[in-house]
Amino acid sequence: MAQRNVYSSKGEPEDAQSAEEVLHSVMQELDALHENVKGQLNQDITRLQTEKNHLIDDIEGLREQYRKLQSQQMESLSGRYIQQQQLWLKQLAQVLAHNLQDLLVQRFNELSANSGHSLSSPIPSGEFPLPMPPSNYEERASELLAALDDRIDRSFQMLEQDLSSYESELSMRLNNMKTLELQGEELLQNLVNRIREELAEEEYLDNPFDAQDSYPEASTNSIRPQVLEPTPADAPRPALPQPSAAPSAAAKAASQVQAGLILALSSAVVLSMFNVCLRILIKSKNPRMIFGLFELEGVVTRGFGNSLLILLMRLIVVMALMPVLATFLYPSVWKDIRRLFQSGDRALWSKVLGSAFFLFLSQVLIYLAIGNIPAGIAITIFFIYPIVTVLGSWILFGARPSTIGFLAIGGITLGLILAGWPSFAAPAPGGGNVGVGVTAALASGITFAGYVLLTQMAAGKLHPIPFSLVNFAAIFVFSSLSLWVPLSENFAPQIDQNVWPGLIVGGVVLGVLTLFSYLLNNFAIRYAGAALASVIGTLGPAMTALFGFIIINEKLDPVAILGMIVVTLSVAAMSVERMVAPQKKAG
Repeated sequence: MAQRNVYSSKGEPEDAQSAEEVLHSVMQELDALHENVKGQLNQDITRLQTEKNHLIDDIEGLREQYRKLQSQQMESLSGRYIQQQQLWLKQLAQVLAHNLQDLLVQRFNELSANSGHSLSSPIPSGEFPLPMPPSNYEERASELLAALDDRIDRSFQMLEQDLSSYESELSMRLNNMKTLELQGEELLQNLVNRIREELAEEEYLDNPFDAQDSYPEASTNSIRPQVLEPTPADAPRPALPQPSAAPSAAAKAASQVQAGLILALSSAVVLSMFNVCLRILIKSKNPRMIFGLFELEGVVTRGFGNSLLILLMRLIVVMALMPVLATFLYPSVWKDIRRLFQSGDRALWSKVLGSAFFLFLSQVLIYLAIGNIPAGIAITIFFIYPIVTVLGSWILFGARPSTIGFLAIGGITLGLILAGWPSFAAPAPGGGNVGVGVTAALASGITFAGYVLLTQMAAGKLHPIPFSLVNFAAIFVFSSLSLWVPLSENFAPQIDQNVWPGLIVGGVVLGVLTLFSYLLNNFAIRYAGAALASVIGTLGPAMTALFGFIIINEKLDPVAILGMIVVTLSVAAMSVERMVAPQKKAG
C-alpha cells in the first residue's frame, strides 16, 4: 500500500494500474491456494469420516458378535451369568465408542488450535468443524493417525484379553453343562421307563390280559420268596414319587377291587399251603398225621444241603413253566430281556444278580428254619425283614420312618420276642433244633431285606415280569452251582436213593404252588392294587399257623400266638400307612 501511494504521488497512473493487477492476481492465487488447501482438508476429513465409519462398523460387528454369544449363552448359562456378561459387554462397547469419539474430538480441537481458529463452543457429538490448515498439516495428520492406530490397537488387545478370559470361563461352564447333561439323560431314562409302565397300565385297563399293571411295589411283590405274601414294609423309593398305588385302586370299580382282594387272599392261602407242604416234605421224629386221617412220613431230613436240593427241585418246575406264564402276563418280556442283555448296564446287572443272590440265601435259610421249628413261628420270625428294610432305606435313600413306622418297628420287635421265646422254653415238635431254626429264620429275614433294597435300586429300569424271570433263572443257577461245589458232611445233601420219587413229586407240588401263587398275586395287584394286596399279605404268618394246625395238628403256645398277632398288626399298620400316604399328598 505504501508503494501504491508513492507511485500515486509521482503521477504515474500506468504503474498504479499495473500494481492493482498484480494485487488482483495475488488475491486470485491466494483464493486458489485457499480452495486447494480447503479441498485437501475436505478430503482428509472425508477420509477421517470414512475411518470413523469403519470403526463404527467394527463396533457394530463386535456388538453383533456379542448378540450371537448372548443368544448362545441364553440356552446354556443361568440368568445370573447372562446378566453379568450382558452388562460387561455393554459397558465395554460403550467405553470403546466413547474413547474413540473423545479421541477424534481432541485431535480436531488440536488442529483447530494450531491453525489459529479456536472453537468458541464445544463440539457436538458426531460433528466436527472445518479448521484452517496448519502449516504442518501432513505431519499432524500422520501423528493423529498413528495415535489413533495405537489407541485402537490397545483397545483391541484389551478386548482380546477379555474375550480370552471369557472363553476360558465359557469352556468351564460348558464342561459343567456336559456333566449336568449326563445326569439329565439318566433322569430322563428313568422317566421314560416310568412313562412306559404307566402306558402299559392304561393299556391294561382296556384289556387286562395284554399288559402288566404298573404298580409301585411290583418289583418286590412279583418276585417275593414263596414263603410269605408280598413285602409289606418296603420303603418307598425317594427318587420318583409313586402315586399310582392308592389312586389307581380307588379309580377301579368296586367289583374289581373285591375280586382283587379275593385273589390276594387266595394267594395267601396258597403260600400258606406251600409252607405247610414244605414242612410235611421234611422228615420229623414221628410221622405226621394229615387231617387226622392218615400218617405221612417226610421225604428228606432237615439240613442245609437238603434245603438246597428242595429249592433246586422246585425251581426246575418253575423254570419249565415260568416263561409261558411270563409271556402270558407280559407279551414284551423277551424284548425287555434282549434289551437288558444288549444294554451292557453293569450297574443294573449287579443289582439284578445281587438281589437274586440275597433271595436265594433267604429261600435256603427259611427252608432250613421251617424244617426245625413250626412253620408259623418261622414265618413270624422271618418278618424281621421290615425292620431291616426300613432302617436300610433310611440309611441309603434318606426315607426316615414316621411315628407310626417307629411304633410298628417296636411292635414287630416285641412280637418277634413273644413268638420266639416259647420255642426255647420247650423242645421243638418233631425233634428239630430250636436254635438253628430261629437263627435261620432271622438270617432269612435279614437277607430278604437285602434283596428288597437292591430291588428298589433297580426299580424303574426293568419291568417287573422280566425282572422276575431273570431272578428265578439266576436263583436256579445259584442252586445248581451250590450243589456242584464240594461241601462238608454237615452241609452236603443227604438223600436216600429210595426217596427220589417222593422228592420229585414234592418238587412238582412246590413248583406248581409257587407259580399258582405268583399268578394269583399278579392278578390281585392288577385288580386291587399293590397296597391292598400287601395288606392281605400280612396274614401270611397267621394263615400258615392256622393251616399247620388244621393239616398236621401243629399246635402253638398262646404266647407265640400273641406274638404272631402283634407282628401281623404291626406290619399291617406299616402297609396301611404306605397306602394312605399317597392320598394325603394328593389331597
